[in-house]
Amino acid sequence: MRPIAIISALFFLICVPGFGQTDIEAIQKVLNTFIYGTTYNYPDSVSSTFYPDTRMFLYNGSDTAFVMSSEQYASGYGRRTPGTQNSRISKILDIEVVRDVAYAKLQVDIPPYGNRYTDLLLMKRIKGKWKIVAKATSAAPIPSRPSVPKKEVVLAGLNKPWSIAFLSEEEVIIAEKDGDLIKANLHTKRREVIKGLPNDVARAVLIDTVKHTNGVFPAAAHGQTLSYNAGWFQVLLDPDFEKNHYIYISYAAENKQKQSATKVIRGVLRGNTLSKVETLFEAGPYSHGLFHYGGGMIFGHDGKLYIATGERNFYEHLNPKLPFAQDVTDRRGKIFRLNPDGSIPGDNPNFGSDAVPGLYSLGIRAAQGMTIDTRTGKIWFSEHGTIQGDELNILEAGANYGWPNRTTGGYRTKNYKPAEVEGALYKDPIHFWENTVAPTGLVFYSGTEFPEWRNSFIVPGLSKGSLWRVATENDQVVSAEELFMNDRVRLRKAALSPAGKLYLLTDEEDGQLIRVINQNR
Repeated sequence: MRPIAIISALFFLICVPGFGQTDIEAIQKVLNTFIYGTTYNYPDSVSSTFYPDTRMFLYNGSDTAFVMSSEQYASGYGRRTPGTQNSRISKILDIEVVRDVAYAKLQVDIPPYGNRYTDLLLMKRIKGKWKIVAKATSAAPIPSRPSVPKKEVVLAGLNKPWSIAFLSEEEVIIAEKDGDLIKANLHTKRREVIKGLPNDVARAVLIDTVKHTNGVFPAAAHGQTLSYNAGWFQVLLDPDFEKNHYIYISYAAENKQKQSATKVIRGVLRGNTLSKVETLFEAGPYSHGLFHYGGGMIFGHDGKLYIATGERNFYEHLNPKLPFAQDVTDRRGKIFRLNPDGSIPGDNPNFGSDAVPGLYSLGIRAAQGMTIDTRTGKIWFSEHGTIQGDELNILEAGANYGWPNRTTGGYRTKNYKPAEVEGALYKDPIHFWENTVAPTGLVFYSGTEFPEWRNSFIVPGLSKGSLWRVATENDQVVSAEELFMNDRVRLRKAALSPAGKLYLLTDEEDGQLIRVINQNR
């Protein structure tokens, strides 16, 4: 039977809508719940997978039997704060079913111990539900083989894909910046356009630089029809998607005057139709120019929705005396924190009575990528500089990330010097690049296919098509390695499937979804 890898993530609970659950799928769900509980210290999740008072035989480094009850075993995962990640790398190797009895094999690597454990599980269907009724464990040293990454095209013909959300291991939603939201099956390659989306998405315009303030569009764009940064951005599943079917979409919305702003909506997805669409957030005012909307979004471990908005300027001289990104009364160049329904959490930082609702941090130029370090629960985000100045940052409540008053790069506007903001305290980036990378949709790698990549950030870049693995310890970067140096392609997004497989989206008119595989596995 084909091995089924799994990495702990909330997505593992999602089943493909409209299909009955087979025994294999039901068993996988039980095993994934067990893996989730043991990885993130949820004793109730662990105990729910066992038949009461199940006996297990655990590895203890000798030829004796170390016997423990399922209740004792589960309670051991209550010693740490729920949600804290353990150093366990687990995956399902095999499942065999014989009527109402099943056998499952799990592999669990624990690098601090240097051991690879094999769990043999006996399962039985009892009153219609699969339960673990026995468990035995063995161990051996973790084998050492260097990873050899290789690209494998899964889908092609995508119209500048921007983001991806996994409904299951095989079914995904892809947001095409210049196209549609599509639902695709990675196995059959079947695609469907999602219906019911709003029709105010900003598209390409015929550029007449004479009609606009100097710098709204580059002079070289005059007479051309271009979309630049406009279109669909992030597609995101609600943390409780399995029950409520909500998806969230950020995009560049336009008005009748062809002015645009970053907008976030949510709606209920059933099949390939979106209904009950509502606007949660708009980063007005609407303005001309098709640049730097931001659009990165993520749900934190606190269940709150975080939204990044861009400064919107192509040239820095378009800022007023108090730059947009430094003005707490302006929604541009910020990160916001909302409840899933768009309301404002009561524990957000206080920027004063005049501040725009939901403001969480400021001083942002253009942030498109956000991800969670599962070791700490902290949100990291990537940010574009102008001339160099590309950064990685950790999101903090009330922080000011400096733009445009502080940057590790330069400006497009010659001799631009922003006025100092009285009393401002600026937060330095965790990491920045000396060369231009244009980092976008990064992901924290917690998969099993590339063991030495674990606890690293995979950071794709638009500029020169670079792909980076950034390793960190204690919120500090310890190394930055460029991958596929001889096979560069302009990249928009890196993402992990529910099973921890690594995927990339290329930013091309004939865009691709690429899976990165390890040839040594």
